[in-house]
Amino acid sequence: MPIFQYGTTEIEWEFKLDSKLSHHYVTVERGKKVLLRGPNISVKEQQELIRYRARWIKLRLVEVNQPLKDEILTGSRAPYRGRSFYCEVIPAPELSIAEVSFNQSRFKILSPEGHYVSRDIFKAALERFYKQKAHEKIGSRLRYWQKETGLEATTFRIKKFDARWANCTENNVLEFHPRCMTFSNKAMDYVIIHELCHTIEKSHNKLFWKLITKFCPDWKELHDEVEHLGMDL
Repeated sequence: MPIFQYGTTEIEWEFKLDSKLSHHYVTVERGKKVLLRGPNISVKEQQELIRYRARWIKLRLVEVNQPLKDEILTGSRAPYRGRSFYCEVIPAPELSIAEVSFNQSRFKILSPEGHYVSRDIFKAALERFYKQKAHEKIGSRLRYWQKETGLEATTFRIKKFDARWANCTENNVLEFHPRCMTFSNKAMDYVIIHELCHTIEKSHNKLFWKLITKFCPDWKELHDEVEHLGMDL
């Protein structure tokens, strides 16, 4: 596609032949290239028309591409490991769903929608990212705390709950919501210890909290952090 540089703005356009028209028309739509329609002309002549309308095109591009409240754009932030991180949205029209990755300091979002991603689509992609990372991170921390505490789970799995962060089944299978990956490292450790203690005592009684205190002396502060996010243990 040809591109005309107008100041710091790159105007990329496509030409659509329409021999029924006697004049040329420029159309600017959200998330699309500038459209130039009309009788057949050379690329040089197209560029001259774009140059003539460049100021108007630039203003229209800014206007139609204003962020909507339900869109994630470059510069938005998303939670991970107790912090919020910068998001970079990269157009990926070849994809059918959005993909999220993380490179130490920022999220990279490949979006089939272009330079933005709808909030619902981003939420689903972020859940998939959390689920993948939860298998890695929670698994390694669970092995660590099993050695430290001497408490043993049968296994663990990642499971999405409606109203809780984690669970210990009757068979001592530990279950963790993928969004546990939004917790700080210390809060995540507390959640793991909490569920490991349930392998010994299923109820939240004195024995249970005594075990918690033994392995996590500052549990009250961490419990408050977990509760602040709105679900239960």
